[in-house]
Amino acid sequence: MIKVFIVDDSALVRQVLTACLANHPSIEVIGQAADPIFALEKMHKRWPDVLVLDVEMPRMDGITFLRKIMAERPTPAIICSTLTEAGAAITLDALAAGAVGVFTKAKVGLKESLQQLSGELIKQIEIAARSHPHAMPARNGAASAAREMPRAPEPSAAILISTTDRVVALGTSTGGTQALEVVLRQLPVDCPGIVIVQHMPEKFTAAFAQRLNQVCAIEVREARHMDRVRSGLALVAPGGRHMQLKRSGAQYFVEVLDGPPVNRHKPSVDVLFRSVAKHAAHNALGVIMTGMGDDGARGLLAMRDAGSRTVAQDEASCVVFGMPKEALRMNAAQSCESLNNLPRLIIQYASS
Repeated sequence: MIKVFIVDDSALVRQVLTACLANHPSIEVIGQAADPIFALEKMHKRWPDVLVLDVEMPRMDGITFLRKIMAERPTPAIICSTLTEAGAAITLDALAAGAVGVFTKAKVGLKESLQQLSGELIKQIEIAARSHPHAMPARNGAASAAREMPRAPEPSAAILISTTDRVVALGTSTGGTQALEVVLRQLPVDCPGIVIVQHMPEKFTAAFAQRLNQVCAIEVREARHMDRVRSGLALVAPGGRHMQLKRSGAQYFVEVLDGPPVNRHKPSVDVLFRSVAKHAAHNALGVIMTGMGDDGARGLLAMRDAGSRTVAQDEASCVVFGMPKEALRMNAAQSCESLNNLPRLIIQYASS
């Protein structure tokens, strides 16, 4: 049984969520609380496998509570909140603090909405129960120093070939918001151009990229169609769109395209990795990171077959080992590396 604890200041939400989960054969709601202080008192008596957590609550907000839990006893958490585009930054704060998923509550028709979406919540709970969350490393002066470092300049024609000769492709899903921050914060402004697919809903990726841009020395932003891939820049595929790498002479650029989901995802890691295999081949490094499912494994194999350097994140540092595990099973990854070792590996790759 998956033991679930619900923390939400709305009695209606707690009641409806409990009722939605009550008949599931492998889920047990072991408790509920109106705020984190009450929740902690109850949870210490019987600790849950998964937390379903609101953000805005009395006495202690959900993000502060999540950080406390992740520091003391990392536990899979799903954020259940009335999210809007303007509130995406709050959600990203929660994901960065260690949440493994986000479930949206409607502002109107709440009871009916929760009942209709209960299947999606159950799916997220099942995924969360199989995850292994890690506490986010404490931020220190390095992050502030990174913000003060100069951005990489736009390359001139004279240095075009050397600055666009290599591409790093990163693919990730559950747990990736934390993992990407760990990696990108440690990269210098002269690192190779980076292309990223993070499984994330539409309208969230721009805020996610903006958040990373604030704490990294390199520039990070949501990709636009025909953006050039250059040194010191990381491009994040927009939610709800696929991103592919293309090459024209010495320059790499990205295409942002619509299309059906691939491996149930849009953007898809496989779509990106296969395009990197085709257009960058031995000039690319591919890294498949924490995430549920197998998206990216076949694309990473295509990269390896094309001559790219390929790496999988190791199980110990993954929140969910699904995607890297599948890549290793296919022999798509040449090596398996810890999350903390990935920045050094990227820097070494750039200078090799």
